[in-house]
Amino acid sequence: MDLSVIAFLGLLLAVAVLRLAELRISKQHQREMAARGAAKVEEPKFRWMVLLHTAVLLGAALEVVLLRRPFIPWLAAPMFAVFLAANAVRWWVIRSLGEHWNVQVVDSTRLGVVTSGPFHYVRHPNYAAVFAEMLALPLIHTAWITAVAGAIAHIGVLAQRLSTEERVLFANPDYRAAMTGKPRFLPGLF
Repeated sequence: MDLSVIAFLGLLLAVAVLRLAELRISKQHQREMAARGAAKVEEPKFRWMVLLHTAVLLGAALEVVLLRRPFIPWLAAPMFAVFLAANAVRWWVIRSLGEHWNVQVVDSTRLGVVTSGPFHYVRHPNYAAVFAEMLALPLIHTAWITAVAGAIAHIGVLAQRLSTEERVLFANPDYRAAMTGKPRFLPGLF
């Protein structure tokens, strides 16, 4: 097995471990917020998001190994840069939200509305970052089928998730006042 394949599989494993760590952080935040009166919102489609992230990681690994995808440096370099930038934004989001950050929809708006960090510019910077990450990650080693299929599936899952989350968030007048007029994902777009 090529060194590039081994390194790529190591990167995928590191992302999987990071996701598991994020789930632990999320559970801790859920407990802390529940103690302060926040309520977790029933979201039956959440498992689809978990399945999608798992499928992208597994799909990229299988595509690279089984279909012998080549490592193309001129593609890998910018995709790795996008991957790193997306993770920087994701951790900026986590830091900005503090205990409000969660992988599930939790109505914590009565505990305050976060408008600092990336939320100064957009309503959902984390979704933009995760989308970019999940698109770029497979392309680091030319797993284009996984990248395209994952992006299409992500759009569907994200549409469901946003419907639930924005219904909860915009029910709070403080959130409406702070976020109405801000774009969803990217400054100046959408």
